[in-house]
Amino acid sequence: MTAMAEQTWVAVCESDSVPPAYGVAALLPGGEQVAVFRTEDDEFYALSNQDPFSGAAVLSRGIVGDSGGVPVVASPIYKQRFGLRDGVCIDDEHVRVRTYPVRVADGVVHVGSP
Repeated sequence: MTAMAEQTWVAVCESDSVPPAYGVAALLPGGEQVAVFRTEDDEFYALSNQDPFSGAAVLSRGIVGDSGGVPVVASPIYKQRFGLRDGVCIDDEHVRVRTYPVRVADGVVHVGSP
């Protein structure tokens, strides 16, 4: 039987610093960049900030919206859309970006880090 690693929560920013329908970049311990998004419905999500198509760390600057009721971010480079819930590329289901758990406590956004 293997022991599950306990989730480590990293405070990345105040929730008010992420405007609705926008994203911000944050750096986790170990140097991994994440993109934290806030939807118009006031839900928070976190994905890897790296666009798998261009290799650039730019997803936090993408356009936040929805596609058929699914919250997405469109990459600012080639415009591929990634589901904020699962990281799957809507335009190429064989590609996905890593997702991270997010919680907001006392006005601070925390991202789960392994």
